[in-house]
Amino acid sequence: MSDQAAPLKVLFLCTGNSARSIIAEAIMNRDGGGHFLAYSAGSHPKGEVNPYAVRILDGLRYQTDGLRSKSWDEFETPGAPRFDFVFTVCDDAAAEVCPIWPGHPMTAHWGLPDPAAVEGSPAEIALAFADAYRTLNNRIGLFMSLPLAALDRLSLQHRLNEIGREREAAQEA
Repeated sequence: MSDQAAPLKVLFLCTGNSARSIIAEAIMNRDGGGHFLAYSAGSHPKGEVNPYAVRILDGLRYQTDGLRSKSWDEFETPGAPRFDFVFTVCDDAAAEVCPIWPGHPMTAHWGLPDPAAVEGSPAEIALAFADAYRTLNNRIGLFMSLPLAALDRLSLQHRLNEIGREREAAQEA
């Protein structure tokens, strides 16, 4: 991909858009090196970003200004970005009927446990967020390292699906 190419637009979806999809948006926007532009949204947004998500991102020096919980409806309006990729990061969003995105982006399910659903001590909750961050960071790194221009659509879809199963395979080993 040349430095002149427009960044590929990626949407991360989750039901509440308060934790996993927000973390993924921040990771890709910082680590994408201008080659990717990430967004996040939810089918039923919580209306606020989970403070543990902000805390882990701030602690790792990610830009958190401007991160907000929003509905995927925002991306169905005229003038909204046209996505190249759409990834669901929670099982609920993957099971829902998603909007028909203009341009027919590549899609994949990259589900992982919801750290916002963890109950326990602040340390236990922070650990769940750290685990979610590590999983998303690993998957996004794998995605960004793919030779996108060299893969046909079917091969790319297979690779995207494999990335989503990466955690499952690691847990089974």
